[in-house]
Amino acid sequence: MIPTACGIDFGTSNSTLGLGRPDGAQLIALEGEEATLPSAVFWEVDDPAPIFGRAAIAAYAEGEEGRLLRGLKSTLGSSLITERTAIGRRSVSFVEILGRYFGHLRARLDAVAPGIERAVLGRPVHFVDDDPEGDRAAQGALEEIARGAGFAEVGFQYEPIAAALHYESGISEEELVLIVDIGGGTSDFSVVRVGPGRRARPDRADDILANDGIRVGGTDLDRLLSLAAAMPHLGLGSPIRGGKGEMPRHYYVDFATWHRINRLYAARALSDLKALLREADAPERVERMLRAVEDRRGHAIAMAVEGVKVALSETEAARLELKPLVGGPNPVVTHEAFEVAIAAPLARIGARIETVLAQAGVGASAIGTVFMTGGSSRLPVLRGLVQTLLPEARIATGNMLGSVGTGLALDAGRRFG
Repeated sequence: MIPTACGIDFGTSNSTLGLGRPDGAQLIALEGEEATLPSAVFWEVDDPAPIFGRAAIAAYAEGEEGRLLRGLKSTLGSSLITERTAIGRRSVSFVEILGRYFGHLRARLDAVAPGIERAVLGRPVHFVDDDPEGDRAAQGALEEIARGAGFAEVGFQYEPIAAALHYESGISEEELVLIVDIGGGTSDFSVVRVGPGRRARPDRADDILANDGIRVGGTDLDRLLSLAAAMPHLGLGSPIRGGKGEMPRHYYVDFATWHRINRLYAARALSDLKALLREADAPERVERMLRAVEDRRGHAIAMAVEGVKVALSETEAARLELKPLVGGPNPVVTHEAFEVAIAAPLARIGARIETVLAQAGVGASAIGTVFMTGGSSRLPVLRGLVQTLLPEARIATGNMLGSVGTGLALDAGRRFG
């Protein structure tokens, strides 16, 4: 059966695209044989055509002169979406950057199934916490970007509901499921009634008992780990002016946040750091920060921190390789230190799970399965949190990075088929 629509999961860290048919869904290859495309764009200084995904990250890692941009989805719902950023001698808007990325997704789609003009896009439950107007603006901006890429009809589905549709396609009995979608930029939770007898229903509104989310995700965990393990070696918390003050924290927060790293490369920020170096009581640390900014090592440090986070999923300690990037040291990060660093967002995630169960009017014992998806859901500390809150539930996982995209494609096939 020829597909007539597609589902697009534009994620903070990775994106997928699936073909939707009334009888099923299929993710397409976006980079080589990979169905996932890292949400990354690299612009060489003198090249008007950017490169995307793993190729973009590799170009940056190999030392090509240019700008790497990641965490692009995080600009939606923030003031950054209306701003411009310098690419060599040019100034480029973030709307254009996202448009180029969607144009690349469109080209990959046309190579497999040309002419599709209908799409269902995933969206978090909240682009922006406690700001309905900002949330509507974020969805509106994403819709305009998708239309600019050639999609004449655009629908939206909550990402945890899409994950529920994917989970439902593989079960044989009806049950109540808690969907826990921990993505790069947001965490979303839904209590959904699923089952083989419900799949064909055109309207599933009555099956959604509760749906909620917060703007906390894997990139927040990366930022907090960076602030705890990397940035102190670059001067965070170090005294200035004979102990009368400390290095301003906001420089380090920006340098630890994927979509704000480039702010430190502006001439004004560099000038401010040079002035602070002259006042530093521990100049060797601030010198590392200045060197990292001058050499544009911010994204490389962020990738090293992310690598440690991933390593701590399987080991009790991992070494953070800072010396090749800023001259040292190479601190050892323990799993216990990681848990301490991310205690605040973990508490928020746990509280939101309890809230969504209360909204559904069910206790933890009513949930048969917790379906965990999203790249950060593989972290043992998050799985342990869920198991503590719902000790009787079975924890299931599908394709960590593909469940939402598959569910969106299923929704697109049924909605537009």
